[in-house]
Amino acid sequence: MIQVAVFGYGTVGSGVVEVIERNNSYVSANSGDKVNVKYILDLREFPGDPYESKLVHDVETIINDDEVSICCETMGGVGAAYKFTKMALEKGKSVCSSNKELVAKHGAELMRVAKEHGCAYLFEASVGGGIPILRNLTTALTAERITQIAGILNGTTNFILTRMEEDGADFDETLKKAQELGYAEKDPTADIEGHDTARKISILSDIMSGHFTDSDAVRTTGITGVTSKDITMAKEAGYSIRLLGIANRYDDDSVSTMVAPFLVKKSHPLAGVRDVFNAIYVTGNMLGETMYYGKGAGKLATASAVVADVIDAARKGSSTMYQGWDETPVKAASVSDMKYKYYVRCLDDKFDDVQAAFPGGCRIGKFGGESGFVTEEISGSDFEEKCSKLGDAVANSIRIYE
Repeated sequence: MIQVAVFGYGTVGSGVVEVIERNNSYVSANSGDKVNVKYILDLREFPGDPYESKLVHDVETIINDDEVSICCETMGGVGAAYKFTKMALEKGKSVCSSNKELVAKHGAELMRVAKEHGCAYLFEASVGGGIPILRNLTTALTAERITQIAGILNGTTNFILTRMEEDGADFDETLKKAQELGYAEKDPTADIEGHDTARKISILSDIMSGHFTDSDAVRTTGITGVTSKDITMAKEAGYSIRLLGIANRYDDDSVSTMVAPFLVKKSHPLAGVRDVFNAIYVTGNMLGETMYYGKGAGKLATASAVVADVIDAARKGSSTMYQGWDETPVKAASVSDMKYKYYVRCLDDKFDDVQAAFPGGCRIGKFGGESGFVTEEISGSDFEEKCSKLGDAVANSIRIYE
């Protein structure tokens, strides 16, 4: 029998237990032996819960039980989750995690610890929730040199931007609706300021490059500066606005990473990703473009990915390790050198100044005394220099992804 412990009995942790119990015949058959949840670790009590008898409050109970071979870490954060994960790995117990913050900060180290102790550290659910992106990058696409990964990696921001576009609502109104529906936390900062997406794109960059990308060093801009005027002008010009995490890999193996709102052409597959759904668009040097789409969050979608890792760990043991990244920092390329077209919003009486600064561009719309303008392709550093000279003539600017 394969004995499993779950660290954290919150939304995802309870989902892991539910998936294993409800789909036990499939999970066990694919694992090669009966899978059983032996322990659930949490500080809280859950009176009346159907799995109350499995609840323990001391991690040592799990760590010292040689019958437990796999732990599912669904706690979040980098405090106790890091400590407990490392303890389990050092005991030779494989760990399957949904914790993007932990993976982004300590993934390379924890994979090394797992390798040293003959077990596996797996984290499919940490990036795309239920979307099997890491498994595809490390199996189906291993013959490819991946040159770019661009993704809608946060359902909260995608819901907000979709509803602003389709309902004509403003940002604050839509954020409130997202919170009411449970798509946004009471404190939505990590989502709307792009930090959640930065952690996820850093993990994808790590897998792509084989080296460590510090998520705190990812150039990050959230969606709080996107207004209904920007949405309207973009829509009229044939674009949707999406928050993208992008990692580019260059010929010298340097990598640039960024998170920012982009105007995405309606004809591009990423523009059609609506509401809380996520998608990751991968470019390889031989295959070209592929896209992976699905639920990027949610109790059962995320739990399903965690349990898929449990099956891999049970079936393959340490051989299922990602041939991922080491702890060497990636060679970082400057985002400011990257060239994009830019959307610029300006007051109508400043339009001539903007047009003069960006010759070859064109107006894309007018709304409420302001105009939208699209530049020709220009490096980030050149664009910023021109904008600084224009001063308050530029009300907002957003890169364009085509």
